[in-house]
Amino acid sequence: MTNTLITGANKGLGHETARQLIAAGHTVHLGARDRERGLRAAEELGARFVQLDVTDDASVAAAVAAIEADGGLDVLVNNAGVEPRRPDGGFVPVEEVTADAMRAVFETNVFGMVRVLHAFLPLLRRSAQPVVVNVSSGLAAASVLADPAAPEHFYPDLAYPSSKAAVNMLTVQLAKAFADIRINAVDPGFTATDLNHHAGTQTVAQGAEVIVRMARIGADGPTGTFSNAAGLLPW
Repeated sequence: MTNTLITGANKGLGHETARQLIAAGHTVHLGARDRERGLRAAEELGARFVQLDVTDDASVAAAVAAIEADGGLDVLVNNAGVEPRRPDGGFVPVEEVTADAMRAVFETNVFGMVRVLHAFLPLLRRSAQPVVVNVSSGLAAASVLADPAAPEHFYPDLAYPSSKAAVNMLTVQLAKAFADIRINAVDPGFTATDLNHHAGTQTVAQGAEVIVRMARIGADGPTGTFSNAAGLLPW
């Protein structure tokens, strides 16, 4: 039995990833900050709820203890993420993006990922086939956003793509540091979720496909890669 933790899994891509991995035979620990929503989602899917706020050391430590007591961990999916938007779904104007606003996004998308991986590293290293999937974005590629011909060129936000670029660099460095763990980043594509006020052009089932595929690679799978549904992507 493969024990898997998915952060930020009470809705959206995390929820769908949990559904697909459960169908594939994984025992899924569904991580969520909100206890009521997390319990409801876990019950609906047949997952095991674990209360987990990736921005809080004590919450992460408690999640480690709970999952260790429940059999350990083989696969970690770092899915929890935030994207700053105005209440109407519009982008925050660049001139209004402060250092504190950037820090709030990085706290979840980057520091939260590092915090969770660091805390669960001892459990992962006890696994025979440890795997880590970092959910990134196609917006992480500076070459794409800099290209006037690319659809992504219009994207004006500072914090979100910067945070995902950091996730990609962390993935490269972590994969080199921990050769015993398969560590990869994925781009789910422009998926309709609460994160983008459901403006995405893909369903969550389509977006979750690459996350699920990379969560199931096993000990002989690739490491230190960035991919989407079509295959490998340039960093």
